Amino acid sequence: MRLPIQINEQSAEPLYHQIEVQLRALIVSGQLQEGTLLPSIRELAQTVKCSVITVKRVYSDLEAEGLLRTRQGTGTYVALVGEQERDRHRLSAVTEAMEQAIIAGKRVQCTEEELQLLFKEAMNKHFD
Repeated sequence: MRLPIQINEQSAEPLYHQIEVQLRALIVSGQLQEGTLLPSIRELAQTVKCSVITVKRVYSDLEAEGLLRTRQGTGTYVALVGEQERDRHRLSAVTEAMEQAIIAGKRVQCTEEELQLLFKEAMNKHFD
């Protein structure tokens, strides 16, 4: 299986974080169903051009969150994620992104009003 994960080598975000965020999004959005067999650690590392250690960390982190299950000898699968848990992860990802946007805005001296206006404009752009 080929996962639609894109790496931005120009990003300041660590590779493992980029992969983890995208894989988590695929799971909590339902694009990867319960029981889906994921690529082996080596296969995914080769696909996204990173180290095996990086992918191992991603799989381990997501398994600790309850999103993945590893069966010795058969591979890593998407775990059963209840609707409440799925919503918690989904909203948490959006909250984290919004907090990062606020931090970036404050870093360049945006006022609260400017940030609210930017947020409304972005909402209108994507929901009209």
